[in-house]
Amino acid sequence: MGSSTKFSLLFLCIFSLLILHGVCTEFEVGESLTKGWEVPPLKGPQVYNDWAQKNRFKVNDTLHFKYKKDSVMVVSDAEYSKCGSSQPLFFANTGDTTFMLDRPGLFYFLSGVAGHCQRGQKMIVKVLDVESPPAPGDDQQSGDDTAAPDIDKKSGATHNNNNKIGFVGFIIMVIVGFHMI
Repeated sequence: MGSSTKFSLLFLCIFSLLILHGVCTEFEVGESLTKGWEVPPLKGPQVYNDWAQKNRFKVNDTLHFKYKKDSVMVVSDAEYSKCGSSQPLFFANTGDTTFMLDRPGLFYFLSGVAGHCQRGQKMIVKVLDVESPPAPGDDQQSGDDTAAPDIDKKSGATHNNNNKIGFVGFIIMVIVGFHMI
């Protein structure tokens, strides 16, 4: 195999890994609860906050809003409490909006249509900070590579913490593998 082919294969592997390593999720706002971003039913004014609390959002995840004759705004905490803003941090009224959660912390969303926020069309999303690896000596698995995955009780999501090789280890294995070809 020629050196340019090896280099191309190595580049493709590294590029694919970088993409897979930074996987983000697109969340459909109101999925299975409403028909998208709309005024919630009278019996469920907290429907969007309940939905947001059941999900785990991380930096670079996106929220997809589908709506008709409405809008979506990102506002400050104070504006969220007032249910209105004359200068939102973000505003869209296209009916199909994707918003990227670009930092950890709280994001405050509300409808820009008069009266909709007061009737429950608002939401607070908490974006988690990037997880840091455990400190040396904090490993509770004591060398057991067959530990069961953790299950998040709120959302039912599975988190497997058995990644022992890591990204750098995988790159080293790929480079060594190419030298053997």
